[in-house]
Amino acid sequence: MRPVAQLILRTMALIVQKYGGTSVGDAERIRAVADHVARTREAGNDVVVVVSAMGKFTDDLIHLADDVSPNRPPRELDMLLTAGERISMALVSMALGARGVESASFTGSQAGIITDTDHTRAKILEMRPDRIREALDSGLVPVVAGFQGVSTERDITTLGRGGSDVTAVALAAALKADVCEIYTDVTGVFSADPRVVAKAKRLSKVSFDEMMEMAATGGRVLMLRSVEFARRHGVPLHVRSSFTWEPGTWIVEEDPTMEEAVVSAVTDDKSEAKVTVGGVPDKPGIAAKLFRELANRGINVDMIVQNTGANGLTDISFTVAKTDLEAAGECCNHVKDEIGAANVTTDDNIGRVSIVGAGMKSNPGVTALMFETLSEHGINIEMISTSSIRISCVLRAEKVSDAVRYLHTAFGLDAA
Repeated sequence: MRPVAQLILRTMALIVQKYGGTSVGDAERIRAVADHVARTREAGNDVVVVVSAMGKFTDDLIHLADDVSPNRPPRELDMLLTAGERISMALVSMALGARGVESASFTGSQAGIITDTDHTRAKILEMRPDRIREALDSGLVPVVAGFQGVSTERDITTLGRGGSDVTAVALAAALKADVCEIYTDVTGVFSADPRVVAKAKRLSKVSFDEMMEMAATGGRVLMLRSVEFARRHGVPLHVRSSFTWEPGTWIVEEDPTMEEAVVSAVTDDKSEAKVTVGGVPDKPGIAAKLFRELANRGINVDMIVQNTGANGLTDISFTVAKTDLEAAGECCNHVKDEIGAANVTTDDNIGRVSIVGAGMKSNPGVTALMFETLSEHGINIEMISTSSIRISCVLRAEKVSDAVRYLHTAFGLDAA
């Protein structure tokens, strides 16, 4: 892996540029994207462009589907939603032509993105970018529709929310690109959500491990799957703004020669809810039955806490996405009698606050400072989860924003 400075200074042979919905939100923005792609080419680089649907077009299509029918067969929903990216790719290609840059647009299937058969949240199984390589060899700029592929059963599939990031990283890996640039409406990755913390500062560099933790705990700039893919295949990411074009944040391998900040960022997430299965027999196999039932229903569980048993009974609490709360509650009630639980309760008024930093591994006292800071401001902690570079706490939802600001200050992250 080349160091970041070397990547910045040298002329790069191949760059994959991904443009999000706000970046291609209207005709003016699309022309601005075409101008930037042209400038990148004029600097001597080959470019592959990946685009999302324009603005809120995907949401509009979902609302239209709801108006047409209460039932949305996943296969047909995928056929509908991929239309947004196809529109963007054609318009960007036209704008490049007007700028004098020869290009060709490709759907996900034409670009050789092969997925499994799980409609609306498919995973990439294989990349066959032969047509993209041929286009590059012919001097063209390939413009690829993000968020989509073709399944092993030859059906059109979508990769889930944020899937265009995954498309871009997968293409960069398959083509052995020097860098994958992610263009959005923010200037990079920040130490906290700037809408919550006015003094949040842009980070010039973040390790893959830190970015994965940030994406998993509420960081909204990059999709977790795209960071995992980039780390696995060694693809440097550069998050930039398509409104200012200034250098942004590099996501790269951790540099062992550099001393990391103790805490790099504070993230927040209010998209989860808590389920508690109370009065569970404290014996082997109970948790296994419970979480196997949830897994069989396709419900992803995040944080888990099992209380210390008393009188042979215990409580198990866990968090799920709010969109899965109803299904998770039904699932737990279905298995309640089988596992001998007394009750099932749900709570959708929670939020999570996390601190993330590679420097935490070698700095004692981080956990104590986090808990002391929350305690000093009267904020109660309901659940705790940790990794080597992350500490997460579940709080009341109304306390989350204040907690982020207090922790951001306590760990010295406020911009001067």
